Amino acid sequence: MNVQASSSLNALLPAARAENAQPQAASDLTAARDNNAAADDTKLRETFTQFVGETFFTQLIKAMRSGQSKPAYFHGGRGEEVFQGQLDQMLSERFAENSAEQFAAPMYELFQLNRR
Repeated sequence: MNVQASSSLNALLPAARAENAQPQAASDLTAARDNNAAADDTKLRETFTQFVGETFFTQLIKAMRSGQSKPAYFHGGRGEEVFQGQLDQMLSERFAENSAEQFAAPMYELFQLNRR
């Protein structure tokens, strides 16, 4: 092979590599976009479930507390009244972590259908 032929081959090789790289870059971009969309969907589902669960259980506990009267004995006084809201919030968070998925999943599916 002469010097002129090898230089023309070397000139063609980067162009061929660039053509082969474009489809690979496009597929990499598509894969990254799909992974990002899946991560966003997972984050949205978790946030949706947390919101629905905590809202539901907060209202449930609030309704339960409103139906109770103060006991004659064993009432915590002002301290119980002050910290009752924080306890209810912690209880609703824990309840939501453990069982909100059961009723939030169908709601999330309906939410996704409305978004499309």
